[in-house]
Amino acid sequence: MCASQKRWRTINLPVQATETLRDELKIHPTLCGILAHRGIDDYQKAKSFFRPTLSTLHDPFVMKDMHLAVERIIDAIAQEEKILVYGDYDVDGTTAVAIMYDFLTKIYTEEQLEFYIPNRYREGYGLSSQGIAYAAEKGFTLLITLDCGIKSVELIAEAKALGMDTIVCDHHLPGAELPPAIAILNAKQQDCPYPYKELCGCGVGFKLIQALSSALGLEEEEYLPYLQLVATAIAADIVPITGENRILAYHGIKQVNTNPSTGINALIELSGSGKEITIGSLSFMIGPRINAAGRMDDAKKAVSLFIEKDPEQAKRLAALLQTDNNSRREADAQITEEAIQMLLADPSLASKKSTVVFDAGWHKGVIGIVASRLLDKYYRPTIVITKSGDVLAGSARSIPGFNIHDGLEYCSDLLLGFGGHYFAAGMTLMPDQLANFQQRFEEIASAQLTEDQLVPEIVIDAIVALHDLTPSFFKILQQMEPFGPENMRPVFCLQNAENTGCRIVKDEHVRFEVEQNGARITGIGFNMAERFRLLEDSSSLDIVFTLEENHFRGITTLQMKVIDFEVAGKKWTGTGRS
Repeated sequence: MCASQKRWRTINLPVQATETLRDELKIHPTLCGILAHRGIDDYQKAKSFFRPTLSTLHDPFVMKDMHLAVERIIDAIAQEEKILVYGDYDVDGTTAVAIMYDFLTKIYTEEQLEFYIPNRYREGYGLSSQGIAYAAEKGFTLLITLDCGIKSVELIAEAKALGMDTIVCDHHLPGAELPPAIAILNAKQQDCPYPYKELCGCGVGFKLIQALSSALGLEEEEYLPYLQLVATAIAADIVPITGENRILAYHGIKQVNTNPSTGINALIELSGSGKEITIGSLSFMIGPRINAAGRMDDAKKAVSLFIEKDPEQAKRLAALLQTDNNSRREADAQITEEAIQMLLADPSLASKKSTVVFDAGWHKGVIGIVASRLLDKYYRPTIVITKSGDVLAGSARSIPGFNIHDGLEYCSDLLLGFGGHYFAAGMTLMPDQLANFQQRFEEIASAQLTEDQLVPEIVIDAIVALHDLTPSFFKILQQMEPFGPENMRPVFCLQNAENTGCRIVKDEHVRFEVEQNGARITGIGFNMAERFRLLEDSSSLDIVFTLEENHFRGITTLQMKVIDFEVAGKKWTGTGRS
């Protein structure tokens, strides 16, 4: 029950489109093939891709209900109403609340504004009855929800009955019934003409700010600095890095590297990273520290950090997030190890096609992360369950080929509730239904998944020769950033490379050098020390990798960041490329 073995599959790049693009761009045909396969198949598309410009952002007023939302906010300001900005406790929600609240303070008095982030454990995800009660008690008459609200039909009806109007800014799929809000900003509504459908919650909030700025005649400088928080949300929420998201992320990352906000700068300084910030840095360095606040304590401090203007106060708030993140890491590591030992102690689990583990004492805030780690290790649909009050709460993660939401639907009569999407979901159930649920969930996983699907697949963009990997090749590759869903960092395969030396680094990693037709390159394989014997015994290798720069003692060289390697030819025998 381990996912150390992997399948390799090579993409068939479009030949004609590759040749056409090569004639127009005059760059390496391998890169042209990768671009063409991703839909960038002519000069104009390539120009838009490599040189994203803010001038090509869509008119926010094309989004359904945008005029209504802007008019209602301007009217609320004119009537001196109290406005509550409400968002979820994750990165997307807290960044969205931060930019909306901060912008409104520029055009309205702070005494009439407030922001609200629900408590993960007392209130749960999204709009809550406690939040509605708080808004009513404090006399708010306009509620702006960010990254939530599209399915809160009853709660928004309750707010309306209490005299509050609601503007919903959301990006999740609407249900069959829409909430009775004064305006709903969500490009995924069936009748919304907005051309780009994949904005994150913070992105939808940014479009509302953009529209308000236009209506009020404000300069772009009043809202463009928020792009760095939008980029952070795009990175953390794993939305496609295409179209408008690419433009927003591209310019947001540029801001982070040239003129970071006080809050972002405090987090960067705390991380100790002296390197240029990328979309990956935002996702793995900034994102976890923001999420940790909601997982371990109170996510309001994340919003407070992002609206803070004083550097010293920002450092103090960033340190609080760091403390939460340290606690999260400790809990995550401990629970992951306990879960692994639990699985090792039960040999019958090795033959199962799902992983469902439970412990009443596990911290609810990190079970989603633990589920992801177990999935990485064992590559099975995975659910980690803990006790939450009188019920059990679980967090689920899945693999290609198994829709975790549909899997929970199959078990719905055993559950109190569930929600999510293809790869991630959450659920609750009564303690006396746990054994029945484990059995039923394994039934559906076994029925749907083949043995091949339980072996992780590496998708290879192109097979390359070592002499292809030049500084100019890498320079073009860098310009394809930011990478993310639907524009992933290209994965290459080097075949029949001569192994000229290898060693273990820091007891966990392997470093080796290969040669091909006189050209040489070094590869680093993180956490691959257990495969060192294969390197020692193999004179010729096939290597799957991404290309990166290595900076050492003032010298910059290209190196392979190794994803997998095998004895030359072994992966390609029998059925060919698989």
